[in-house]
Amino acid sequence: MSLMTDKQTLDDLNIFGKRGGDSIYSIFNRTSTRGGALLLEEMFRDPLSRMDAINQRSGVIRFFSVNQFRFPYDVEWFDAVEQYLQNTDERSKLSETDNTIGRKFNNLIAADTGFKQIRKGVASLIQILQATARLVADLGEKAAGSGYEEELSILKKILAREELQAALQENQVQKMSFQKVADHDKQLRFRQRDLMQKLLTHIYAMDVFLSVAKVAMERNYAFPMARKKEDQVVVLKDFYHPALQKPVTNSLTISPDSNIIFLTGANMAGKSTFMKSMGVAMFLAHMGFPVPASAMEFSVRDGIFTTINLPDNLAMGASHFYAEVLRIKSVAAELSRDKYLFVIFDELFRGTNVKDAYEATVAITSAIARRKNCMFVVSTHIIEAGDKLKGICENINFVYLPTLMDGSKPVYTHKLTQGITSDRHGMVIIRNEGILDILTKKKGREGIAI
Repeated sequence: MSLMTDKQTLDDLNIFGKRGGDSIYSIFNRTSTRGGALLLEEMFRDPLSRMDAINQRSGVIRFFSVNQFRFPYDVEWFDAVEQYLQNTDERSKLSETDNTIGRKFNNLIAADTGFKQIRKGVASLIQILQATARLVADLGEKAAGSGYEEELSILKKILAREELQAALQENQVQKMSFQKVADHDKQLRFRQRDLMQKLLTHIYAMDVFLSVAKVAMERNYAFPMARKKEDQVVVLKDFYHPALQKPVTNSLTISPDSNIIFLTGANMAGKSTFMKSMGVAMFLAHMGFPVPASAMEFSVRDGIFTTINLPDNLAMGASHFYAEVLRIKSVAAELSRDKYLFVIFDELFRGTNVKDAYEATVAITSAIARRKNCMFVVSTHIIEAGDKLKGICENINFVYLPTLMDGSKPVYTHKLTQGITSDRHGMVIIRNEGILDILTKKKGREGIAI
């Protein structure tokens, strides 16, 4: 079963990005093959929601991070094989009658392109088979008791098929006669085509696991441990956003007694980045991928939904406030299904006046506090809402990102602190930028400000 999410969440967390260059996907995409890159994208679009499946995949990636080796294939083989296997036209099947003097003459003058493509496809597929056999033999003992043992067993069964033994024992791959090419083609492209497609799928998966394992090793990411959903726990240690060059790390625990994180802080204190960091960690963890943290345990969720960078809906003629209302209504519909969800609301109701925003933030937060099977992260700069909620909800963990003053200059620590902030530095920033001075200057006769 897959994790529920939506486009708004994928956009908020920058999973794919507008151009892909700075996306979470691009961080992990070190794949060697196009098939591997496509499979990696599928994994990002279809995260897991079963504890055993998540821990299984995490174990496989951990195996590859410990047993590092080079992807043992020539990338060009896969391009040739993909094109070769797509040609299922029976009329292209080679036969003895095709091996005529005329064909040999055409081959001599480089005109027999059909046969050459088939020969290239056959040779490339045989080389992939033989490279896989060497890899399976090399990993045999290393994979014992690891997460990759089951995957390796499947590869062994494929390679053990009697129909593939001639290809595996072929020692003249680049100099095969017409008859040998025809025999291998008949077996590989027609009789065993589905099996060959299955083999490629497992190799592309290996490509993905190697890619992700390499990122985990280079960046020192942690492998999270999935727990059953009923535990209602998230333990994140020293986590940060993967796009930051010099991140400040934070640690946080969500428990059944405090399943709502209520985050306050001044503008520019880092609330949105903090929430994105949590969202990305939870998303990657549900893929079975390593996360930017020193350690992580989490109860699996049925879905993840975020509201961080919500755009105005101009096509509907909707204001930002109404877009917020519609988004919260959509998430509320998911919550009403009694699923185990992880939800992020960043700066609730920023599109309306302070009084309405205060009342709505208190009303919505106190309502979701009754959903004990879900986890929430709610941020606001309206600190009065936090003060009100303290007296009516017992399952809220109040935290904030402080702002220190260096003279008249705000300094943002980005370090999580318990409690509710009292920081208000908006006017300080406006004065520091000299905006009021610019606006109050008068122009002289020559149009020069004085």
